[in-house]
Amino acid sequence: MDTYVDELRPGVKAWQKEMLRRPSLFNALSKKMQVKINSWIPEKVHAAITTTLKQMIKGVLFGAKHTTGVPLQEMSLRGREHLVYKKIDTYRDTAAIEGGITGAGGILMGLADFPILLAIKIKLLFEIASLYGFDTNDYKERVYILHIFELAFSSHEHRRNIYLKMEDWDEKTKQFPTDLNLFDWRNFQQEYRDYIDLAKMAQLIPGIGAPVGIVVNNSLVKKLGKTAMNAYRIRIIKGLSRNQ
Repeated sequence: MDTYVDELRPGVKAWQKEMLRRPSLFNALSKKMQVKINSWIPEKVHAAITTTLKQMIKGVLFGAKHTTGVPLQEMSLRGREHLVYKKIDTYRDTAAIEGGITGAGGILMGLADFPILLAIKIKLLFEIASLYGFDTNDYKERVYILHIFELAFSSHEHRRNIYLKMEDWDEKTKQFPTDLNLFDWRNFQQEYRDYIDLAKMAQLIPGIGAPVGIVVNNSLVKKLGKTAMNAYRIRIIKGLSRNQ
């Protein structure tokens, strides 16, 4: 395992730097534009979207834990990651097929893609957590899953703040609240919407919706899988270092 961990370290360090990188001028301007646009949307609309997304994700979170296997024990990190790669490929294929079908079905079917793809992403994160040996019945692990989701689909500035929250996770969670309602759902939904809006809007265009849905969904799940792998690698590597 030590040899494999040594092979992973350069890639993990590069990923950490990417998570901590300050937003470029273009990123900062884009974020300001998104904030401005969001300010034009009535507060009642924001509140309704936040509540809807919160209930949707909580439903998926608590549903997924009942369909995910027990944490995988007694396997090398290399062996675990072989299984994780296969799982990501399976979910990428599933998401691509779903995106193609909903993209070909016009606006109404395209809108249905949002909750379906969301469920696919969250279920994948539960599967990955379990393969790395983490117990998704633990509330703190479910919050970690939400943070991984945020890392994958947020602006540079928000992503950096989330990553800093996740550093030394096992220590920080010792003083962690036990109520999922205390999670910042408003920022979660707004960052996610801002991140995927442009790509997913193209999926609603007749004639190109199907190919766009295939490519975009495949890409989004691939990005989520890579983010999750690095997030769990960091925890495992730190755990090994503490035990040496």
